[in-house]
Amino acid sequence: MIDWFPPAGWLLLGGALIALTRSHVRSAVVLIAPLLTLWAVWQVPDGIVLTVPFLDYLLEPIEGSPVRRLFATVFAIMAFAGGLYGYRQASARELSAAFIYAAGAVGVCFAGDLITLFLYWELMALFSTVVIWCGGTPAARAAGIRYAVLHLLGGIILKVGIEGVVVNTGSIDVQPMLAHNFETWMILAGILINAAAPPLSAWIADAYPEASPTGSVFLSAFTTKTAVLALILLFPGEQVLIWIGLYMIMYGILYALLENDARRILAYSIVNQVGFMVCAVGIGTELALNGAAAHAFSHIIYKALLFMTAGVVLYRTGRRKCTELGGLFRTMPLTTLCCIIAALSISGFPLTSGFTTKTLISQAAGMEALMVVYLLLAAASAGVFLHAGIKFPWFVFFQKDSGLRPAEAPWNMSAGMVLFAGLCILLGIYPELLYQHLPYPLHYEPYTAGKVIFYLQLLLFSGLAFFLFLPLMRRTETISLDVDWLWRAGLPRAWQAGEAAMARLGAFARTYRDSARQRLIRTLRRLFASGSASTIPGPFLRSWPIGTTALLIATLLSAYVLVYFL
Repeated sequence: MIDWFPPAGWLLLGGALIALTRSHVRSAVVLIAPLLTLWAVWQVPDGIVLTVPFLDYLLEPIEGSPVRRLFATVFAIMAFAGGLYGYRQASARELSAAFIYAAGAVGVCFAGDLITLFLYWELMALFSTVVIWCGGTPAARAAGIRYAVLHLLGGIILKVGIEGVVVNTGSIDVQPMLAHNFETWMILAGILINAAAPPLSAWIADAYPEASPTGSVFLSAFTTKTAVLALILLFPGEQVLIWIGLYMIMYGILYALLENDARRILAYSIVNQVGFMVCAVGIGTELALNGAAAHAFSHIIYKALLFMTAGVVLYRTGRRKCTELGGLFRTMPLTTLCCIIAALSISGFPLTSGFTTKTLISQAAGMEALMVVYLLLAAASAGVFLHAGIKFPWFVFFQKDSGLRPAEAPWNMSAGMVLFAGLCILLGIYPELLYQHLPYPLHYEPYTAGKVIFYLQLLLFSGLAFFLFLPLMRRTETISLDVDWLWRAGLPRAWQAGEAAMARLGAFARTYRDSARQRLIRTLRRLFASGSASTIPGPFLRSWPIGTTALLIATLLSAYVLVYFL
């Protein structure tokens, strides 16, 4: 690595070249830039590598540590697989934006100070919005605007918190803190918006399914997982995160079970899985933080694989609702197999990456005697198997025969899926490949008889429950209302109702004003009428006796004096 050139620079350069080149040169850039990034990531040693003076502060754009390298590694792998998956189908603009988006994620990984972290954070927000817009539909443009508004709001909240910390402490270093005052709570809130923590989590199911098949694969990997890394670096052991994470887990399961849109199922599943990581950060022990990092690594791979299979289905059929799909395994066997592998991984099935990473989190909860947390995590594992392990592949590739006979995925899409499917199995069989790169030393054996039997029982009985209650699981043409309804439909309706109320109030005011004006004119005419042969003059033009006038003046003067002295 060149000392002054950060690993994110290769992806930034790649994104620029993708926009400027064509044909085979562009394809080469798409595949080579992530590999150069991966090489550069592993050239970064522990500690601060680069400092840059800025105003009265010393920025640290490159700081290495095991957890930073681990996240940057999986981000680089994700950029390579995503580029391989979509370089023949995605536009140059979309790939360019996706690579700059990925560069922002890698930049956050190595940011040693809060200012650098914030700059890369906003870079991600801007170019992920462009990725959504590249979906090319009116729904994608509208979802991208809502996404941008919410993430720019989250960026403002994060910036306010960073400024407060800098003013009060004089330090811009990325270091552990606790949410104990206004500025640290603002930083935590800004990060949790990117982590898709409820109530501001509906953006993920609103925006991700509207992107293109390639765009949704990239989007699934970076934003929420950089938030997890930020929590690991800044808020390890913050106990409120345990309950936020558990809420995310249950919330994601519930909405994924209700959903009919295949990619919205996967979007809610992201919230669910990130909840496991947030909960682990809240537990805060070395084992729990290892579990959060390891689970984030494996989650990026199997979730991207699930979005890849959903993207292939959308690309070949043009359909995305479970009620419109089924029976695709007949002509898409490779896509079906990759989907099943990813579904087993996300469910934590033995011999897959999900089992070797998710059990770290449960084990950490058990070792801290957090029995309620442990039991809820176990129940959540069963819920994950219901919505992502069975529901998604069953309704998309099996169930009824929809009559669709699409061709198998193009070779580059197939290559991306096979790569990630292989990694899901590899990390499940040889977890030490991942364990040795975790932030803390780990001596953990996932494949004990007790763990394997427990999870097999849990998952198999969940599968039995799914098929026993299959009539209740069948999807219908319904829409799931989430909190985003408040600003997507509720606020416009409230605005329209307010406009109508103001219009009625204005009409009433105008009517009252006109009526009052007419009454005033009539009154003035009566008071100041000059009179004629047939009418009596008004009181102000009438002749009054001197005694009456003097009495009136004395009365007014007495009233004035009384009011003055009171």
